[in-house]
Amino acid sequence: MNHSARGSLHHVELWVPDLARAREQWGWLLGELGYTQFQDWEHGRSWRLGGTYLVIEQSPALTSGDHDRLRPGMNHLAFHAGSAADVDALTAAGPAHGWTLLFPEAHPHAGGKDHYAAYLTSADGFEVELVASET
Repeated sequence: MNHSARGSLHHVELWVPDLARAREQWGWLLGELGYTQFQDWEHGRSWRLGGTYLVIEQSPALTSGDHDRLRPGMNHLAFHAGSAADVDALTAAGPAHGWTLLFPEAHPHAGGKDHYAAYLTSADGFEVELVASET
């Protein structure tokens, strides 16, 4: 094990109800954020950035087709998304790729007046926070 990686995130696995839809939505977003496709198999796909990867899988072991970010469990994933202009571009392009802006009335400061970010949700209810670097 690389001790400099100790404590860093290795991977995240999301179980999705519709793999084809998730491949399109997550593939676009992760590609825009600099991830590259890492693995592909019958029930899933993964993308890697550095030493971390994200997996989407339509597992045969799913017990429900619903994800609710407001239930116990994962609420959202937050990504460094570049500049405020980069966040704005992702926000504008998101709907064409199946992502919906959350909290539009407070965008881009839904996380507070000193926090520039977009909160998007996929068709399956997974939320991402795209955080702008400090300017």
